[in-house]
Amino acid sequence: MVKKPELLASAASVQEVVDYIKAGATAVLIGEEKFGTRLPGNVSREDVAVAVKEAHALGAKVYVSLNNLMDNDKLHDLPAYIQFLAEAGVDGVDFGDPAVLRAVRQYAPTMKLHWNAEMTSTNYATANYWGERGASRVVLARELNMDEITNMKPGLKIESEVQVHGMTNIYHSKRSLVRSYMTQQGRPVEGEVLGIDRALFLIEAERKDEKFPIYEDSNGTHIMSSDDICILEDLHMILEAGVDSLKIETILKPTAYNQLVIRIYREAIEAYYNNPEQYEFQEEWMDRIRDVQDPERELSFGFFYKEQVY
Repeated sequence: MVKKPELLASAASVQEVVDYIKAGATAVLIGEEKFGTRLPGNVSREDVAVAVKEAHALGAKVYVSLNNLMDNDKLHDLPAYIQFLAEAGVDGVDFGDPAVLRAVRQYAPTMKLHWNAEMTSTNYATANYWGERGASRVVLARELNMDEITNMKPGLKIESEVQVHGMTNIYHSKRSLVRSYMTQQGRPVEGEVLGIDRALFLIEAERKDEKFPIYEDSNGTHIMSSDDICILEDLHMILEAGVDSLKIETILKPTAYNQLVIRIYREAIEAYYNNPEQYEFQEEWMDRIRDVQDPERELSFGFFYKEQVY
């Protein structure tokens, strides 16, 4: 029997974990801002434990993001956090820093490791290098095109994960750029009011019709893409290639929107595996997403059909 790919969604809370799994996700990604970055919400340790129990009861997996830039202070607290995750029953963690891999192998040796190095995870040889050191999955760079993704699978010795829907990060700085800008403008900001909920965005002089969401948190400044990836129309190509996990990025989207998107991708996946030879894309799937899509955010193929420039 052909193994269906995992349908993975990032979640901001225990309630979203439950909502997304019931909508069709088979795994969720959560985390704490201290150790993970660009998460839709900051999930406390207590809520991680609850989320794992709820997800496992529904037959789904929980992964935790440890992909932040790890400074010495974070390294000091990392072992205890990893031990907590193992005791809570977390199924795996995302990581980019080798220090995380070493800590997991020491303090939670059975925990799955997903190598997520953002735009540098671009070839199977490097992915296999991390696989030889303990990683069980590579999160492929969002900048890879369709041919690079589908042609990579035969050379991979570990699982692969590809983002199929949602916005992407295009810039990160440890500096508080928005706060500095507003202070320079004579509008100093007090307190934590520049985060995701503030709904700030950038507009370039040359592209005034595009809005780039921007927010700040304890990890610095994050600028997000002005459009949303949506590969639903050509999802069958990724399924044919045998990609192991399909990621729906939920950040900066309403829960109801994310639930609908998850349901539609689930319908497409089931339709494909029920009869791969007779599978046909249904335009009504896209119509349902367009009905709830922010009119100021275009649905696009992202880099799937672009010549990449790093």
